[in-house]
Amino acid sequence: MTAAVRAPGTPDAIDVLRAHADHPSAFLAVNSDTRHHHGRRSPGLVAYLPGRRHVVQFAAPFAPGEARGPLLDEYLATLGGRRRLTAVQLRAQDVGLYAERGFTVNQIGSSYGIDLERFTLRGKALAKVRQNVSRARREGVTVTEAPAGSLDEQALDRIDRDWLRAKGRHVKQLTFLVGERGGPGRPLRRTFLARHRGAIVAYITYSPVWGERSGWLYDLTRRSPQAPTGTVELVNLTALNRFAEEGAGWLHLGLTPFAGLADAHEPSCASASLTRALRLVARHGSAVYPARTQEAFKLKWDPHTIEPEYAAFQDRVRPGAVWRLLRATGAL
Repeated sequence: MTAAVRAPGTPDAIDVLRAHADHPSAFLAVNSDTRHHHGRRSPGLVAYLPGRRHVVQFAAPFAPGEARGPLLDEYLATLGGRRRLTAVQLRAQDVGLYAERGFTVNQIGSSYGIDLERFTLRGKALAKVRQNVSRARREGVTVTEAPAGSLDEQALDRIDRDWLRAKGRHVKQLTFLVGERGGPGRPLRRTFLARHRGAIVAYITYSPVWGERSGWLYDLTRRSPQAPTGTVELVNLTALNRFAEEGAGWLHLGLTPFAGLADAHEPSCASASLTRALRLVARHGSAVYPARTQEAFKLKWDPHTIEPEYAAFQDRVRPGAVWRLLRATGAL
């Protein structure tokens, strides 16, 4: 599956995001398998994965504010009456756009962000980070940023395989809502590597973030089982300090599904049955997704913002739409 062919004169997807995106995870819209509908009458684009009956959209339309509704309407018209749309990773300001069009909208998790101007490693909140970073340094872990175009892809592939194997034979690598090492976004992505005893044992990729809280997105994380405790924290702290020195505004930690679900975040157009199901998974569904572990890692960085994110289902929540969403993200 490849990105949709652009009409002559259509702006590159990255140019559209740079101009109009105001979403911490917007860069995921240029993942290799994600297709784009470029507005014919309205500027901007819709990012999506196609399906025979259920189409999955990533985030809301990336367009100027006044064009977002018309662009969404234009895209919905292309689906006809036989395909239904599910949009995922909507922000709070997007809920009304979909509710007005009859979508059922539920909170699916929370995203986290660090204001680099206010970040400090001091204080009780960051005690665990300091402890783990010190332990990794004592074990001899070093961190460097990989120069552009010089990644040892074989070494990183090996870490990916080891990471998946350590997760268990039923675990699959998530897609669509997480980044990738290659693809169209490769030239803009940054990768920080951890080495121990001369070998690469972990890496984290960071993607650019545009909009009101511009900066970087903590994206793809992989760690060998042989990496000492604190390796990932050391990698992230090294990158965070580098970004702060460069004058970046924010480091975003991304979406954690099933985390931070709360009545206060549910819109009036939410499905009560889906709310109950999501909270059941949040409490007992570690086999589906390690939400508590992911949330705990992000909270120990003492984030300055925690925001709900949503999924919107056209008309109502259909089992086929939920199944397609799980398949699209690689959860099943």
